[in-house]
Amino acid sequence: MKQAKISEAVVKRLPIYLRYLLHMQQMQIHTVSSQHIGKVLDLNPAQIRKDLASFGEFGKKGIGYDVDYLVEKIRHILKLDREIAVVLVGAGHLGHAISNYNAYLKDNMRIAAIFDADPAKLGTQIAGITIQPLEELNETIASRHIRLAIITVPAPAAQKVADQLIAAGIEGILNFAPVSIRTDRDVKIYNADVTSSLQSLAFYLNEKKENT
Repeated sequence: MKQAKISEAVVKRLPIYLRYLLHMQQMQIHTVSSQHIGKVLDLNPAQIRKDLASFGEFGKKGIGYDVDYLVEKIRHILKLDREIAVVLVGAGHLGHAISNYNAYLKDNMRIAAIFDADPAKLGTQIAGITIQPLEELNETIASRHIRLAIITVPAPAAQKVADQLIAAGIEGILNFAPVSIRTDRDVKIYNADVTSSLQSLAFYLNEKKENT
C-alpha cells in the first residue's frame, strides 16, 4: 500500500527529534517517552507520537521508545543511513564555518566539493577539501552523483549560482544568501536567513521591554 504523503512540517521536525535522541545515546539512556521528548523540546507529545506513527509503530504503550532503535529508524527515514555528498558554493567566512563544522560532525551527510569564483581562493583547502573553480561544477556534480547543494555566496550571485547548480542536476538547495531563489523546476529550496531570524528575535526583546 502506498504511504500517504508526509507533510513538510513533519519532515522538518524529524531532525529535531534525532538530535535529541543522539544526545540521549551519549548519555546512555536507553528508553524515552513522548512526554519526556515533548517537555525537553517544548513540543506536544501527541504531535510527536503522530509524527512518528506516520512511518510505523516504533514505541510501546507504557514503555516508550527504544532510543537506539528510534535513532536507527529516523536516520533511515531521512536517508542518513547512507553517505550523502553535498556541494558547497561560496568559500567565504560562512562557507569556511559550515565546511569545518561539517567535517567536525563526521556524519554521513558530508561536503564533498567546494567551489568559488575568487581566483585567489582556488587551489586552497577548507577542512581538507580543495576549492575548485565554478567551471568544474558540472563535471564534479555528475561524476560524484551529488544531488544536494549549499549556497553561501553574496546575494547578487545567488540566483545565477542556483541556476548553474540546478542545470547540473542538483535537486535540493540550502540557501544562506539573503535573497529568495526562483526556479521553475522540481527542486526543493530551503532559505536559511540568519538576519531575518535575529530581527524576529529583536521584536520579542522589544516587546518584553515595553511590557515591563
